[in-house]
Amino acid sequence: MDVNAAVAAAAALAGLCTGVIAMLAFRWSEREQSRPTRTSLHTDAVLPPGVDTVLSVLRSSAVVLDEDDTVVKASSAAYALGLVRGGRLAVEPMLAMARDTRRDGEIRQVELDLPRRSGRGEALAVSARVAPLGSRLVLLLVEDMTEARRIEAVRRDFVANVSHELKTPVGALSLLSEAVMDAADDPEAVERFAGRMQGEATRLTSLVQELIDLSRVQNDDPLEDAEPVRVDELVAEAMERCRQQAGAKQINIATGGTAGLRVWGHRGQLAAALGNLVENAVNYSPARTRVGIAARRMPAAGGDLIEVTVTDQGIGISEKDRERIFERFYRVDPARSRATGGTGLGLAIVKHVAASHGGEVTVWSAEGQGSTFTLRLPEAARPKSGRPDTGRSGALIGPEDLDGEDRLRYGGTDASDTAPEVIP
Repeated sequence: MDVNAAVAAAAALAGLCTGVIAMLAFRWSEREQSRPTRTSLHTDAVLPPGVDTVLSVLRSSAVVLDEDDTVVKASSAAYALGLVRGGRLAVEPMLAMARDTRRDGEIRQVELDLPRRSGRGEALAVSARVAPLGSRLVLLLVEDMTEARRIEAVRRDFVANVSHELKTPVGALSLLSEAVMDAADDPEAVERFAGRMQGEATRLTSLVQELIDLSRVQNDDPLEDAEPVRVDELVAEAMERCRQQAGAKQINIATGGTAGLRVWGHRGQLAAALGNLVENAVNYSPARTRVGIAARRMPAAGGDLIEVTVTDQGIGISEKDRERIFERFYRVDPARSRATGGTGLGLAIVKHVAASHGGEVTVWSAEGQGSTFTLRLPEAARPKSGRPDTGRSGALIGPEDLDGEDRLRYGGTDASDTAPEVIP
């Protein structure tokens, strides 16, 4: 019994010692956790209250430097721009500004071009502003101005192009009016000059109208007034718009494809886009040729697309010009464009309309073989019956209505072929 009592007493004593040691270790751990670390002393204790929170919500890239030019605080955007590397400010001009501001307390600002971190592409345009933060710190704010610079350059070029395009017909009208006054006693000359004045006035009116249209499609949201729009009605409007020009050049406009298709969008903008494509096809096609318009449904991952193709047998577009034809005021042949009344804005309008409706416009072309422009737009919801609407406006015909040559050109084989493909 004495031995058992001694063992029990020893076990109790060992347990007591273990508990005391555990309690002391717990207290020591709490004391160490409450003690400020070097990192917290370097940031939280140095930054004025609330500054850390303010810097975290700024859109600009923010960097805080101490008296040793060490980065105390930096936003994620500053690291993304490559301003901070290895805990130091990596842009020497900004570092020099920070030192000058620390010395005299003056706020400084400068605009710089920084190379991209990838080493490829154009330099980043940034605006840097340095200001003292307390008695020991310096705050650097960097704003990325690259996109703003690009937009400003585009706007500047646009204004210059508009001024040039407006100056040409206005100057021509001024000269022609002087010619009319000088030829007041010559009825034939007056009639000739008056006809040329009418042509320049028409060109000026078209230019102003297309500028208005381009401004609208860029600024307006087409989905605000969106509605289901029948494709065959858009085709009919486009054909009516170009009927006079096509008749004067004896150009046959043939249509085909699936009837009853509908797209979702702004009717006026869609009509303008398709009308511009058909008008270009007529204007740039030789006399006694054919312009084709076809529509069909194309399966797509996010929903079916309606594809409208406009094909001509015109002069075609070279490879280098195909990359730029959708730019504003760009003309493949400026002399020919002026002769046909082109302003260089029609395809730019088509591109903006397609993009704002969630679609796209593409082009296939070969010099001397003609061109095919393809407009793809999301399809509107089909009727609940699940069957396509077979009603027609009278302008869109099916492959069964084409003669043998047209049937071959559009790929149709019989009356059941409801999705003919335009073949250049």
